[in-house]
Amino acid sequence: MDRYIYVKGARVHNLKNVNVAIPKNSLTIITGLSGSGKSSLALDTIYAEGQRRYLESLSTYARQFLGEMKKPDVENIEGLSPAIAIEQKTVSHNPRSTVGTVTEIHDYLRVLFARVGIPHCPSCGRVVQKQSLDEIVEGVLKEYGAEDRIAIYAPVANGKKGEFKKELEALRKKGFVRIEIDGETYDLDEDLKLDKNKRHTINLVVDRLRADADNASRLADSIEMALHEGDGFVEVGLVDSEERKIFSENFACPDCGISLPEISPKIFSFNNPFGACPKCHGLGYTMEFSKDLLVDESLSVLKGAIKTMSSNRDTFTLKMIVKVIESLGDDPAKPFKDLRDDVKNAILFGTDSDISMKYKSDRLTYELKRPYEGIINNLRRRYNETQSEDMRFWMESNFMVQQICTQCNGQRLRPEALAVTLGGLNIAQISDLTIQEIYDFMTGIYFTDFQREIVGELLSEIEKRLKFLVDVGLDYITLSRYAMTLSGGESQRIRLATQIGSGLTGVTYVLDEPTIGLHSRDNDRLIKTLKNLRDLGNTVIVVEHDEEVIRSSDYIVDVGPGAGVHGGEIVYQGTTQALLDNPPEGSLTGKYLNGDLSVPRFESANNSNGKFLTVKGAEKNNLKHIDVSFPLGKFITVTGVSGSGKSSLVMDTVYPSLKVALGASNSSSEKLAELIGWEEIDNVIVIDQNPIGRTPRSNPATYTGLFDHVRDLFAKTQEARARGYDKGRFSFNVKGGRCEACQGHGLIKIEMQFLPDVYVECDVCKGRRYNKETLEIRYRGKTISDILNMTVEEALTFFERIPTLKRILGLLNDVGLGYIRLGQPATTLSGGEAQRIKLASELKKTSTGRTFYILDEPTTGLHFDDVAKLVQVLKRLVEKGNTVVVVEHNMDVVKNADYIIDLGPEGGANGGEVVISGTPEEVAEYSHSHTGYYLKKQLSQLEAF
Repeated sequence: MDRYIYVKGARVHNLKNVNVAIPKNSLTIITGLSGSGKSSLALDTIYAEGQRRYLESLSTYARQFLGEMKKPDVENIEGLSPAIAIEQKTVSHNPRSTVGTVTEIHDYLRVLFARVGIPHCPSCGRVVQKQSLDEIVEGVLKEYGAEDRIAIYAPVANGKKGEFKKELEALRKKGFVRIEIDGETYDLDEDLKLDKNKRHTINLVVDRLRADADNASRLADSIEMALHEGDGFVEVGLVDSEERKIFSENFACPDCGISLPEISPKIFSFNNPFGACPKCHGLGYTMEFSKDLLVDESLSVLKGAIKTMSSNRDTFTLKMIVKVIESLGDDPAKPFKDLRDDVKNAILFGTDSDISMKYKSDRLTYELKRPYEGIINNLRRRYNETQSEDMRFWMESNFMVQQICTQCNGQRLRPEALAVTLGGLNIAQISDLTIQEIYDFMTGIYFTDFQREIVGELLSEIEKRLKFLVDVGLDYITLSRYAMTLSGGESQRIRLATQIGSGLTGVTYVLDEPTIGLHSRDNDRLIKTLKNLRDLGNTVIVVEHDEEVIRSSDYIVDVGPGAGVHGGEIVYQGTTQALLDNPPEGSLTGKYLNGDLSVPRFESANNSNGKFLTVKGAEKNNLKHIDVSFPLGKFITVTGVSGSGKSSLVMDTVYPSLKVALGASNSSSEKLAELIGWEEIDNVIVIDQNPIGRTPRSNPATYTGLFDHVRDLFAKTQEARARGYDKGRFSFNVKGGRCEACQGHGLIKIEMQFLPDVYVECDVCKGRRYNKETLEIRYRGKTISDILNMTVEEALTFFERIPTLKRILGLLNDVGLGYIRLGQPATTLSGGEAQRIKLASELKKTSTGRTFYILDEPTTGLHFDDVAKLVQVLKRLVEKGNTVVVVEHNMDVVKNADYIIDLGPEGGANGGEVVISGTPEEVAEYSHSHTGYYLKKQLSQLEAF
């Protein structure tokens, strides 16, 4: 009993009262078609119940802050240990969150720098040291011999203007006798007059004595006095000698007079005001107004060149700008681009001299004479002073761009923190290295025995966490990378590495497709990491489709046999080897694994027009100023190891550049790549896995436009016309035909004080969304609610005689979504399902054959069988003459490409170049391509099959 987790009677979502036994301390894969119920079993049942039981163990007081979790629809789960889910989601959307802070490596580095970092003067770069009184005395005795007569000086001024009357008088009253001014020694009793316009260097002579050990007590007293009078500094030298040795009890530069704050961990935190750069407040960038976004240079100021100004030509601001232009001898009717540079600068940044102007309003006449503020200066002032977040957002989204902070150069920290180094690098420079480079740096740096005694444990912890990140295939990312720029797969693997570092045992880990974004080359390291997590004494449950990960598991639970209403059953549960040897009849997974089935290589459409879209000088992120050509009218895959620059090329370069070229986006001052051949394209569309709607009101029927046609049918029925019902009567989003008790939701939310919110079926409409009168209207015996409750397959049969509906439903069925219900809330659809609904919507459109489609890892969440359907759908888009570009690692997709652009050769700084471009056969034969190596294996297996 203790060796298994037993799930009995699970009925969450489409699970059909299933029973499952999962062995503890094993690596178990839950697989099956997209929509078959894998996540419902792993995340919504096992993990949810583990979390709920943990929260239930807390006090009522604690639960009111943490919230409650609803009990999954399951009879019982036995043998369940505390559960941790590692899901596909970005770590954080906070710009202050980086890979270093998320993994806590930055926190360890802060302590390391505070303990053994070497501080420098942020101005001149000189090493500064903090010495105690005893250390200074010891240093003086070592420097000078017993016969040497030395003088102890306290620095009073270093190259400062002034007469210093008060300072000299105060020193005389304290009993001091001698003062050195500009190299000459004087008695303080003299009438000293200094030129206040000249710079003076003044040192107080505290004592003169021999550097003899017998005088150590007197030497210590004199040095202590000098430190007090010299603000922590003391100078020591031979009497009548200009050579001096400077000591300090502070971290301070004797040459520049700059004092460093106490070197503590908080000074190295960009999230702490004590350490953050004062200009960008630790963000590394500032929001600045862009001239390109503010001004349309093709127009004159009279015709709307300044985009922030209203079209009213009688405004004060416009009249002021006209006066500025005329006072500088230029013509306000000229296009902005033809104005002189000094005039443009005056319009944007203001004038030093006064501008005289008379302005008449409805009531008063003003006569002004003052400098003109300038458009950008005015906006910057309003941006800093406004209390309205809406106003700030309007300015930022329309007229501002992110620019690297000019004070810290994007390094986020104050100069004093950046002046502390370790191994020649400051903490920001170390954070800019890749994980692999930091690991090599930390393991190769030299520390004294004394230093190792202080930081030995710190170093061990840093190296261990870095090694975990390398092991999960993230050796190419940097600690300074913003967490919000991580893909779902990268953030998931970071959390995986963090969990391994925590060293927990006896835990049930539930992972959702950790191979997202991972190249086949890096799978081995991920598999090893999963096994390490298991070997620590944990139960690892992974929802996964990747063949290598499945084959490496101990145990498999195959959910199916189909998806949606056709799934929700356990097709197979047992050891991996048993499934490979003898797959049951209903297990598609088993048949793909043992070779009975495989994703075929589909025929390509021969409609290439011989034209290309060429990107010149792409240099976003790690791209190394590369030129890349995309053949139009082809199915193209962009491949490469993780971090090689695929998304940087397609999503961050080609897509925004095409949008600007096609006029679908405002021009930005951010540097975009040069495009050649874009005139052959009339639209660019990204088909991603984001939800088709943010609320339960959005569903497949409304998104595809199908529901409009259905409502037309109901409005044309004889009964509806007799009652005067139009198509609006059959919408559940507006008053009239919907049930007002639940406002068309079909469910009513009941808030509980200490329990989770409960959704109960509306007792008025019984969950049917519409009022009684609307539900009396029937089309071929079905109400509008019955139609929404149909699956795509059922609706396809029901509407087979109506061409418009049959076409839309047929496309949804072709993309493998025959099982979803027409009224299924958008919030319950998986990413893969949402993406395929978008594909079906694109297929139903009348195509011009000149659309450029972009997809980023569309196989996420897809089974082998689903991948085959996806490739067929993408090929149909290409058959219409369109271009489809897919960023992908899945070799079943890559082998079906007409053209491959392989980036690399490695990730991060070692990537960003085109390794090879060509057909799958050409790439497979290229020995220097990681993609080619795995593609060659796929093609050879296909030939054997």
